Amino acid sequence: MVSDPVLAASLATLPPPGIIVDHRLITIGDEHALLSEEAGAFRRSAVQVRRASGAARIVARALLDRLGHERVALPKSPAGPPIWPKGVLGSLAHDFRVAIAAVGTTGSVAGIGIDIEPAQPLSPDLLELVTTPRERAMIDSDPYHGRSFFVVKEAVYKAVFPLDRSFLEHHDVEVDLANRKATLRNGRVVDVRFCISTHLVALAFF
Repeated sequence: MVSDPVLAASLATLPPPGIIVDHRLITIGDEHALLSEEAGAFRRSAVQVRRASGAARIVARALLDRLGHERVALPKSPAGPPIWPKGVLGSLAHDFRVAIAAVGTTGSVAGIGIDIEPAQPLSPDLLELVTTPRERAMIDSDPYHGRSFFVVKEAVYKAVFPLDRSFLEHHDVEVDLANRKATLRNGRVVDVRFCISTHLVALAFF
């Protein structure tokens, strides 16, 4: 696995028992890792998208191997998230440089979501779009001025969508970074963990 040792050390502190996480530096040729059952959904995508999606599936298949699963396709569902083998939950994410995956079993968790963002401040013109008034009152808790809230909300959405099948706006999720919780508009509370190194990575689960 082509990895970043600094990010790897940070990720090692991220998951709770029952969830495993890993990453890969996106590499030329990773687009060819898409299996035939997966490639159709990306046929019209730019090569950079196919490459990142292939890299994320390389990571996911390595994690599934650790759980004792044979090499399987992870096709994109009509709603967007990948289709996982029976008894498995997972989530994929990438930015322009790194692909990441989180995997667990249905016996351990009911939902998993992961997201990754560059360790850079959020653009000021996006702050009100992404954060609630209460979050903005606690903006000093985020050294990246809103981007930590953003990455957590993206992970939360990925964790809950397969179960709730409900599209969420950023203001439908309120994040408490200090207590590592996110509360949805329907009252569901999701546990969140995040780490900061070369990137911001958030893991949401319940």
